[in-house]
Amino acid sequence: MKFLIVTHAPHSKHQNSWYAYAPYVKEMQLWEKYVDTITIVAPVDRKAPSAISLAYCHKEIHVTEVSALSLLGLKEVLRTIVVLPKTIHRLFIEMRKADHIHLRCPGNIGLLGCLVQIFFPKKKKTAKYAGNWDPKAKQPWSYHLQKWLLSNTFLTKNMQVLVYGNWPHPSKNVVSFFTASYSEAKIQSVEKIFTAPYKVLFVGALTKGKHPLYAVQLIHRLQQQGVAISLAIYGEGEQREVLKKYVAEHNLQTTVILHGNQAAEVVEQAYKESHFLVLPSQSEGWPKVVAEAMFFGCIPMATAVSCVPEMLGHGKHGIFLTMNFVEDVVAFKNLLKKETKMREMSLAAQQSAQRYTLEFFELEIKKILG
Repeated sequence: MKFLIVTHAPHSKHQNSWYAYAPYVKEMQLWEKYVDTITIVAPVDRKAPSAISLAYCHKEIHVTEVSALSLLGLKEVLRTIVVLPKTIHRLFIEMRKADHIHLRCPGNIGLLGCLVQIFFPKKKKTAKYAGNWDPKAKQPWSYHLQKWLLSNTFLTKNMQVLVYGNWPHPSKNVVSFFTASYSEAKIQSVEKIFTAPYKVLFVGALTKGKHPLYAVQLIHRLQQQGVAISLAIYGEGEQREVLKKYVAEHNLQTTVILHGNQAAEVVEQAYKESHFLVLPSQSEGWPKVVAEAMFFGCIPMATAVSCVPEMLGHGKHGIFLTMNFVEDVVAFKNLLKKETKMREMSLAAQQSAQRYTLEFFELEIKKILG
């Protein structure tokens, strides 16, 4: 099978291997087991792979480079218009050669893939929509367009659209799906001791959309109210300097630590040693960090976006952030008074998350590929 991946994820080559963002590659390593050759249409990064990059395992991988597309600002729009014909042409050529077309959405290159695939109605196709599929979510117009194209069975034929969560009135080609990070060998029952000092994690990109500053300020307010608590932050992004400034101005250097990007093994150990995960994100698909934290018994504190309410068992496995400091501090402090409840939530979180192993995930992917 000639398998084609269309993605906006930047790829880089190092020592004859192709690298990309590790969680994405880990997933694609499961798909690649069942195909003969892989062609990837994606932007290429000339920099060396970072600590959060991973190499593909497949021996027959070919990367067709296209320019990254952006519509943020006049200069970027003009540049996108210039490179658009070449990108569409390359997509058309690679789709014509492929046996199976796999789109990674949402993203600008994924959007073009949604449009070009219309001309190949007989090709077998899948689309992994990794964002929020909630039809009521406030999102960029391009996201809504991609969701409309993918779920339109007149324009999009012979495709399974894999989405996170269960939503009302789905079209017949939309399939509720999930993702996984850990194998069955990692399953263990971790009975955490919920006593002070409490350890909290933030894992993810330090971007405005993830609201890492809110996480820091929430922990700071809890400290001001006498709660012995610390925050470890794993990730990089444009908000790093904002966080460093806040930490320095409020003398939080000993209780709020910015670790930057770290290897998966380091983050895994942090999950095992921590009590809570905080994710005050404004938009998610299936937030892997929530599933990973739950896998090792961390109680998540997250905003109720996308399928997060389902992941948190509608409150049985974690608590929801309202993004109101007063309300969130009160809710968290109330939970800290109930040690038995915290242990129960932690164990329930583990039992829920540990159902979604890599083995189960691979079995479902195999079914999709036929």
